[in-house]
Amino acid sequence: MSTQLTTPTDRQSAEALARSKGEPQWLVDLRGEAAELAGTLEWPKPEKMRIDRWNLTAVGAYEQGKAVGSIAELPEVVRELVAEGTENIIVQHNSSAVLKQLSAELAAKGVIFTDLETACKDHADLVKPYLFQAVSAGDNKLTAMHAALWNGGVFVYVPKNVEVELPLQAVLFNNKADAAFAPHILIVADSNSSVTYVDYVVSEPGSIDAPFVHHSVVEVFVKPGAHVRFGSIHHMADNGVDMTLRRAVIENDGQMEWVIGDLNDGFTVSDTVSVLKGNGSNSDAKVISIGGKDQKMSLTTQAVHFGRSSESNMVTRAVMRENATAIINGITKIEKGATKANGVQTEKVLMLSPKARGDANPILLIDEDDVKAGHAASVGQVNPEQVYYLMSRGISKQDAERLIIYGFLAPVVSEIPIDAVREQLQRLLERKLEG
Repeated sequence: MSTQLTTPTDRQSAEALARSKGEPQWLVDLRGEAAELAGTLEWPKPEKMRIDRWNLTAVGAYEQGKAVGSIAELPEVVRELVAEGTENIIVQHNSSAVLKQLSAELAAKGVIFTDLETACKDHADLVKPYLFQAVSAGDNKLTAMHAALWNGGVFVYVPKNVEVELPLQAVLFNNKADAAFAPHILIVADSNSSVTYVDYVVSEPGSIDAPFVHHSVVEVFVKPGAHVRFGSIHHMADNGVDMTLRRAVIENDGQMEWVIGDLNDGFTVSDTVSVLKGNGSNSDAKVISIGGKDQKMSLTTQAVHFGRSSESNMVTRAVMRENATAIINGITKIEKGATKANGVQTEKVLMLSPKARGDANPILLIDEDDVKAGHAASVGQVNPEQVYYLMSRGISKQDAERLIIYGFLAPVVSEIPIDAVREQLQRLLERKLEG
């Protein structure tokens, strides 16, 4: 038996919910229009993955969380993810933010770091020009539903020439299947600024006993000469569906770095796109995933080149165990006029079971002659000789496989430039492999 949609996506209901939260009229209108669209559009169709057969309607109902005064009041699952000495943090519990902290130093520089619901009220002049501009509410049923129902979320604005040295951190967690959990992340890095943003999207262990859907959208705008590092680790329960779309628009000489750890135990759609709009723009994406049991995962990474001398690099490494299935798509698209562009991608899948399936699809779409583009892809079973060798040295089969997995993922993990993400990713990898 599947949980059904508990927040109606008709226009009247979406607008009524928005008004009850005191949202500005422009946002009420946006939500209403999106709700109407949701009833007319189809679900997205990832390559070789029929997500329309999944339970996608268990989105829950909006539930206002109880604010806390400090990190110490949060559940252990959240506290253990917060880096020591963290000053700048947002915590979302189910449908709303319950903790917000920003240092006085950054606030004095004009940095804004708050939940998106608050930002829509207090900073509409900065939010309105960007919200649902990298991702359109009319793209498909998922984006329309999200535009109508998103909650909590994060807004980051970094003014021109401001460098944020310490990472801004968010922990977004759920522990109730019938509570809506749909954060929207919006980051605007103005000209020649720099910022590192890190978030963890997690379920409280053992707390959710019914199906749920987490739908999320990330929009990042990298202005000329700006540099954004975005790290995100998802580790949600096995009865959940995680559908996350990420988009970055990168202008002249801007730099975008993605570090994504898809470590969910449930079904997953993860779609990360860099739009290299400006000349000299640069994107680097690293994605790691581990699947197990009967998990199904669609992992897509894409770079679209418009700017001259733009560069992209994408690396995905996935490990599939038991009956897990992963469809991994790497797409490099170089548009006409993007001369001197350079796009490189690598996808590698390691399967630890004869019933596991990994499908790596490198795709190059080139509409310009004077460019460079390359790809590499591999899918293979774990080498039994490696396992036997380690077992002959007194190591159990389980530990041998774990060591091989670490060795397979290490080239990507070791290159992650964000210390906090690298350390937490290693911890969650260990936890997932022990499960």
